[in-house]
Amino acid sequence: MRDRTNRRRGDRPEPTSAELEILDVLWEHGASSVADVVAKLPHRPGYTTVLKLLQIMLSKELVSRDESERKHRYEAAVSRDDTRTRLVGDLLDRAFGGSSSRLVLHALSSRPASAHELDEIEETIAQLRQAGRKSRDAGNSRDRRRRR
Repeated sequence: MRDRTNRRRGDRPEPTSAELEILDVLWEHGASSVADVVAKLPHRPGYTTVLKLLQIMLSKELVSRDESERKHRYEAAVSRDDTRTRLVGDLLDRAFGGSSSRLVLHALSSRPASAHELDEIEETIAQLRQAGRKSRDAGNSRDRRRRR
């Protein structure tokens, strides 16, 4: 269930596009001051804009702040992988009715994938199929033992 801010109850809010850009800097470079973040953003927003965004992100628990030095340093409080998983999961639910195949097919048809990316996709599918087989085999084995 979602509240008025479009969050699932108990969930950390999803980052905005501007917040994701800041998180990318923090994920790549680690703990950074506001000035460091400004310098590493491609479009060079103003210092106060980045400071305000970091303060909002702190309230959303997307970043943490070290106040032990004169220059406060901010660090990502969420992992890149967890953030991607949550964003894709939300997109999957809202735009594709929970269908992974629709999401993947749409992504592949909207932007061409390189041969390397297609190889990675095929490898992931093979691994998922193999894991599914092992899971089914383990379930069948348990069922056989219960029947005895």
